[in-house]
Amino acid sequence: MTAAQATDPADVTTTYHRVDYSETDQMGVVYHARYLVWLDVARTEHLRRSGSSYRDLEEAGLRLMVSEVTVRYRRAVRYDDRVRVRTWVRDIASRRIVFGYAVEHEKRGEVLATASTALLVMSADFSFARLPEGIADRLRPIPDVVRL
Repeated sequence: MTAAQATDPADVTTTYHRVDYSETDQMGVVYHARYLVWLDVARTEHLRRSGSSYRDLEEAGLRLMVSEVTVRYRRAVRYDDRVRVRTWVRDIASRRIVFGYAVEHEKRGEVLATASTALLVMSADFSFARLPEGIADRLRPIPDVVRL
């Protein structure tokens, strides 16, 4: 994936990725688990663009652990397709963040998949923790960009 790019609205981060041959299965389409990697990269870029990286959180003794993933596959993605992944915060609480995603064909604008991930805020010893106020303030929830 390439670096995040500012989009409108400002609370949405867009990353781009060209599908590599190694990401496809015997049917010639992207293997379903590869989407999880794309979501992880997109979420990391969204956090970075919001002013906090995963590294910053880890240095503060915090971890974001995925507690739930939902992916709705709508259209096949194939080798050499160029996709964009738009990411935003759907909901935030002191101990949980929910991100939304739209995976789209870059040229056609067609929605290929939609997804949601819920992450729990944990301390380094895996007990529940709270997001620091400054970070929570920068991760503003917005209405879904597409219907998930």
